[in-house]
Parts: sequence; C-alpha cells; structure tokens
Amino acid sequence: MSFSLLDFRRKWSCRGYTSAGAAMVTVGVGLLLVLPEPAAARKYAAPLDIFGLGAPRPRGKVHSAKIPLPKPRPEEAPNASDEPAPEAPAAGGKPSPDKPAEAAPPPEKQASACRLALTEEVAIAPSIPEIRGPGGCGGEDLVRLEAIVLPDRRKVPVKPAAVLRCTMASAIADWVRTDMVPLATSLGSTIADLDNFDSFECRGRNRIAGAMLSEHGKANALDVRSIKLANGRSIGLTDRAMSRDVRERVLHSVCSRFTTVLGPGSDWYHEDHIHLDLAQRRNDYRICQWNVWDPLPQVAPLLPAERPEEAPPREVAAKPDGKEEADDEATEKLRAPADKSAADGKAQPSKPATKKRR
Repeated sequence: MSFSLLDFRRKWSCRGYTSAGAAMVTVGVGLLLVLPEPAAARKYAAPLDIFGLGAPRPRGKVHSAKIPLPKPRPEEAPNASDEPAPEAPAAGGKPSPDKPAEAAPPPEKQASACRLALTEEVAIAPSIPEIRGPGGCGGEDLVRLEAIVLPDRRKVPVKPAAVLRCTMASAIADWVRTDMVPLATSLGSTIADLDNFDSFECRGRNRIAGAMLSEHGKANALDVRSIKLANGRSIGLTDRAMSRDVRERVLHSVCSRFTTVLGPGSDWYHEDHIHLDLAQRRNDYRICQWNVWDPLPQVAPLLPAERPEEAPPREVAAKPDGKEEADDEATEKLRAPADKSAADGKAQPSKPATKKRR
C-alpha cells in the first residue's frame, strides 16, 4: 500500500468543519500500519507511539550474586593485646590522613580568685565537686571547711566540717582569725574549736515546706552556737550567763562582716544560735537582728547548803574545854538572887536570862 502527500491532499481536503476529523482519521490509519509489526521483534518503542500503547521494553534477566564471607581467623594470629600500639601523630600535631582524629579532652576549669587566696596557711578547706540539686539548690566553687589556721600556725577545728562556698568559708576564717582570737586572749585563753550548728542543707527557709530557698541550700550560710576555749570555757553566743560585753563584741564583729545576722529577737527559730550568711541584696542592704539580752538575775538558793561530810554528828558534838563549867556557874548566879528574894518574902521583878554571845 503506497501513500503520498499529493494523494492525501486530493482525497482529504482540509476545508470547513471536516478538517479536524480528517486529520484524526489519517493519524489512526498511520498507527494501524505500524502496530501489526510483532512487539517481541522490537527492542524500542515505536516512533509514533504517542499514547504509550506499544509493548513495554523487555528487561534483562536478573542474575543472583553470592556475597563472599570473610575467612576465619587463623589460630597462629596474634591476640588483640599483642597488636602494636597506634602510631603517634606526625610532627605538628596533625593526625595521619588514614586514621580519624580523636576527640580532644575538655579544658580544665580554672581556679577562682577565692580558691587561690584560701591557701593552707589560712584554712584547711579542700575543694569538692559542684552540687546541682532541685530548685536551684547547691552551687559551684564549693569547699569543705575542716579547720581554720590561726596566725601562730595553730589549727581550730570546725566541728563538724562545714560545706560552704569558697567566699563564705573565707569570710568565716577571716572572722575567727581577726576578731575572735583577740577576744579569747582577753578572756585569758585561746580558741579550741568552732561549733558548727548547720551549714549546707538543701531546704527552704526555717525548714518550712514551700518556702523560698534558704541560703543554707546555696551553701552560703553557717549557724554558730558557741566558740570553745582551750581552758574549758566556751563563748556561748546566746548564753545569758555569758558577760553582756563579750556578746556585744561578737555582735559588732559579725554585723560588720556578714550581710545577714539573725539571733535571739529575730524569730523563735534563732533563739539558741546565730545565723550568718553573705546573701546579695539590692543597694547592698544588710540585716542585723540580734538582741543581746541582759544576764539572768542571781537568785539565792531556796534550800540550805548540804552539811559537809567531814562535819561531826550533831549528837556527839563536844564543847570546848572549860566552857561547860562557865555555863554552870552563870546558871547558879542567876538562880541565887531568885531564891533569896523568895526566902525574904518580897516579890521582885524577874529579869530574863541572857546568854553570852559567842
């Protein structure tokens, strides 16, 4: 079957409304001429297969490949511990290109200025790791204050050891070394130890549930009850038997060094100890609430003193020699005028007998 453009134009003239239909008929005839060819004989799609009606392209055969497994380790191979150590990096600190670079260790945290100043000549206060507790409890730059070293190299133990921030521990050591040592010297003794009533404790203020975090929870406070002396006495900071002058000297020293001082008169939580801390407030506001009460009045004992053991029994207590005879003579002289007046029959006024005062 032959087909030419001249025959097409002569037979199908594109005039009027029949031009579109004639064009579609011509395209269909062209497709029929191509489709009878067997699809298996064609490797590619027909050039006039516009709508994808031709047979799909056949795929090649899939061949399965076997993955080789590694060979077992020979028995004469050395153990892992016998293998040579990895080579050191080349000069210049650059690792070799065939080996990955190891992660560098984190840089060490530098010591604070307080830590550098708080040496063993001032206090025995080793550093401890930072504490991170719930609600912001804890802190960093912490130390364990075990003892305070006095200027004459003597050590004043802190019983028990206090966990504090470095700044608070430094303030306590400076207070004892500068203010308390002269006070103890004026009392004729030296400081033996410092009574630590409470230091770091993760809790609210005054141990009230739901209260604001105490400075004790920030390791920024210390409670002190007394300072013991070497002669056996102690400076009780809230003891009313202690001299008022001594307690007032302690009051002025702590209020000039710490931002918070709470004692008797502030609230009933601090009636038996003194609270010291370094809390930061606006405009450097300070709190010093400590009423130094007058000493208790000296009341005479209600009961008489007990009889000493070395005293002789009351029943067998003997009088001095000659004392019994003098008493008998005085008794006879008093009786003689009374008997004489009775014999004369005259009544005379009687005089009370007086005993000689010894």
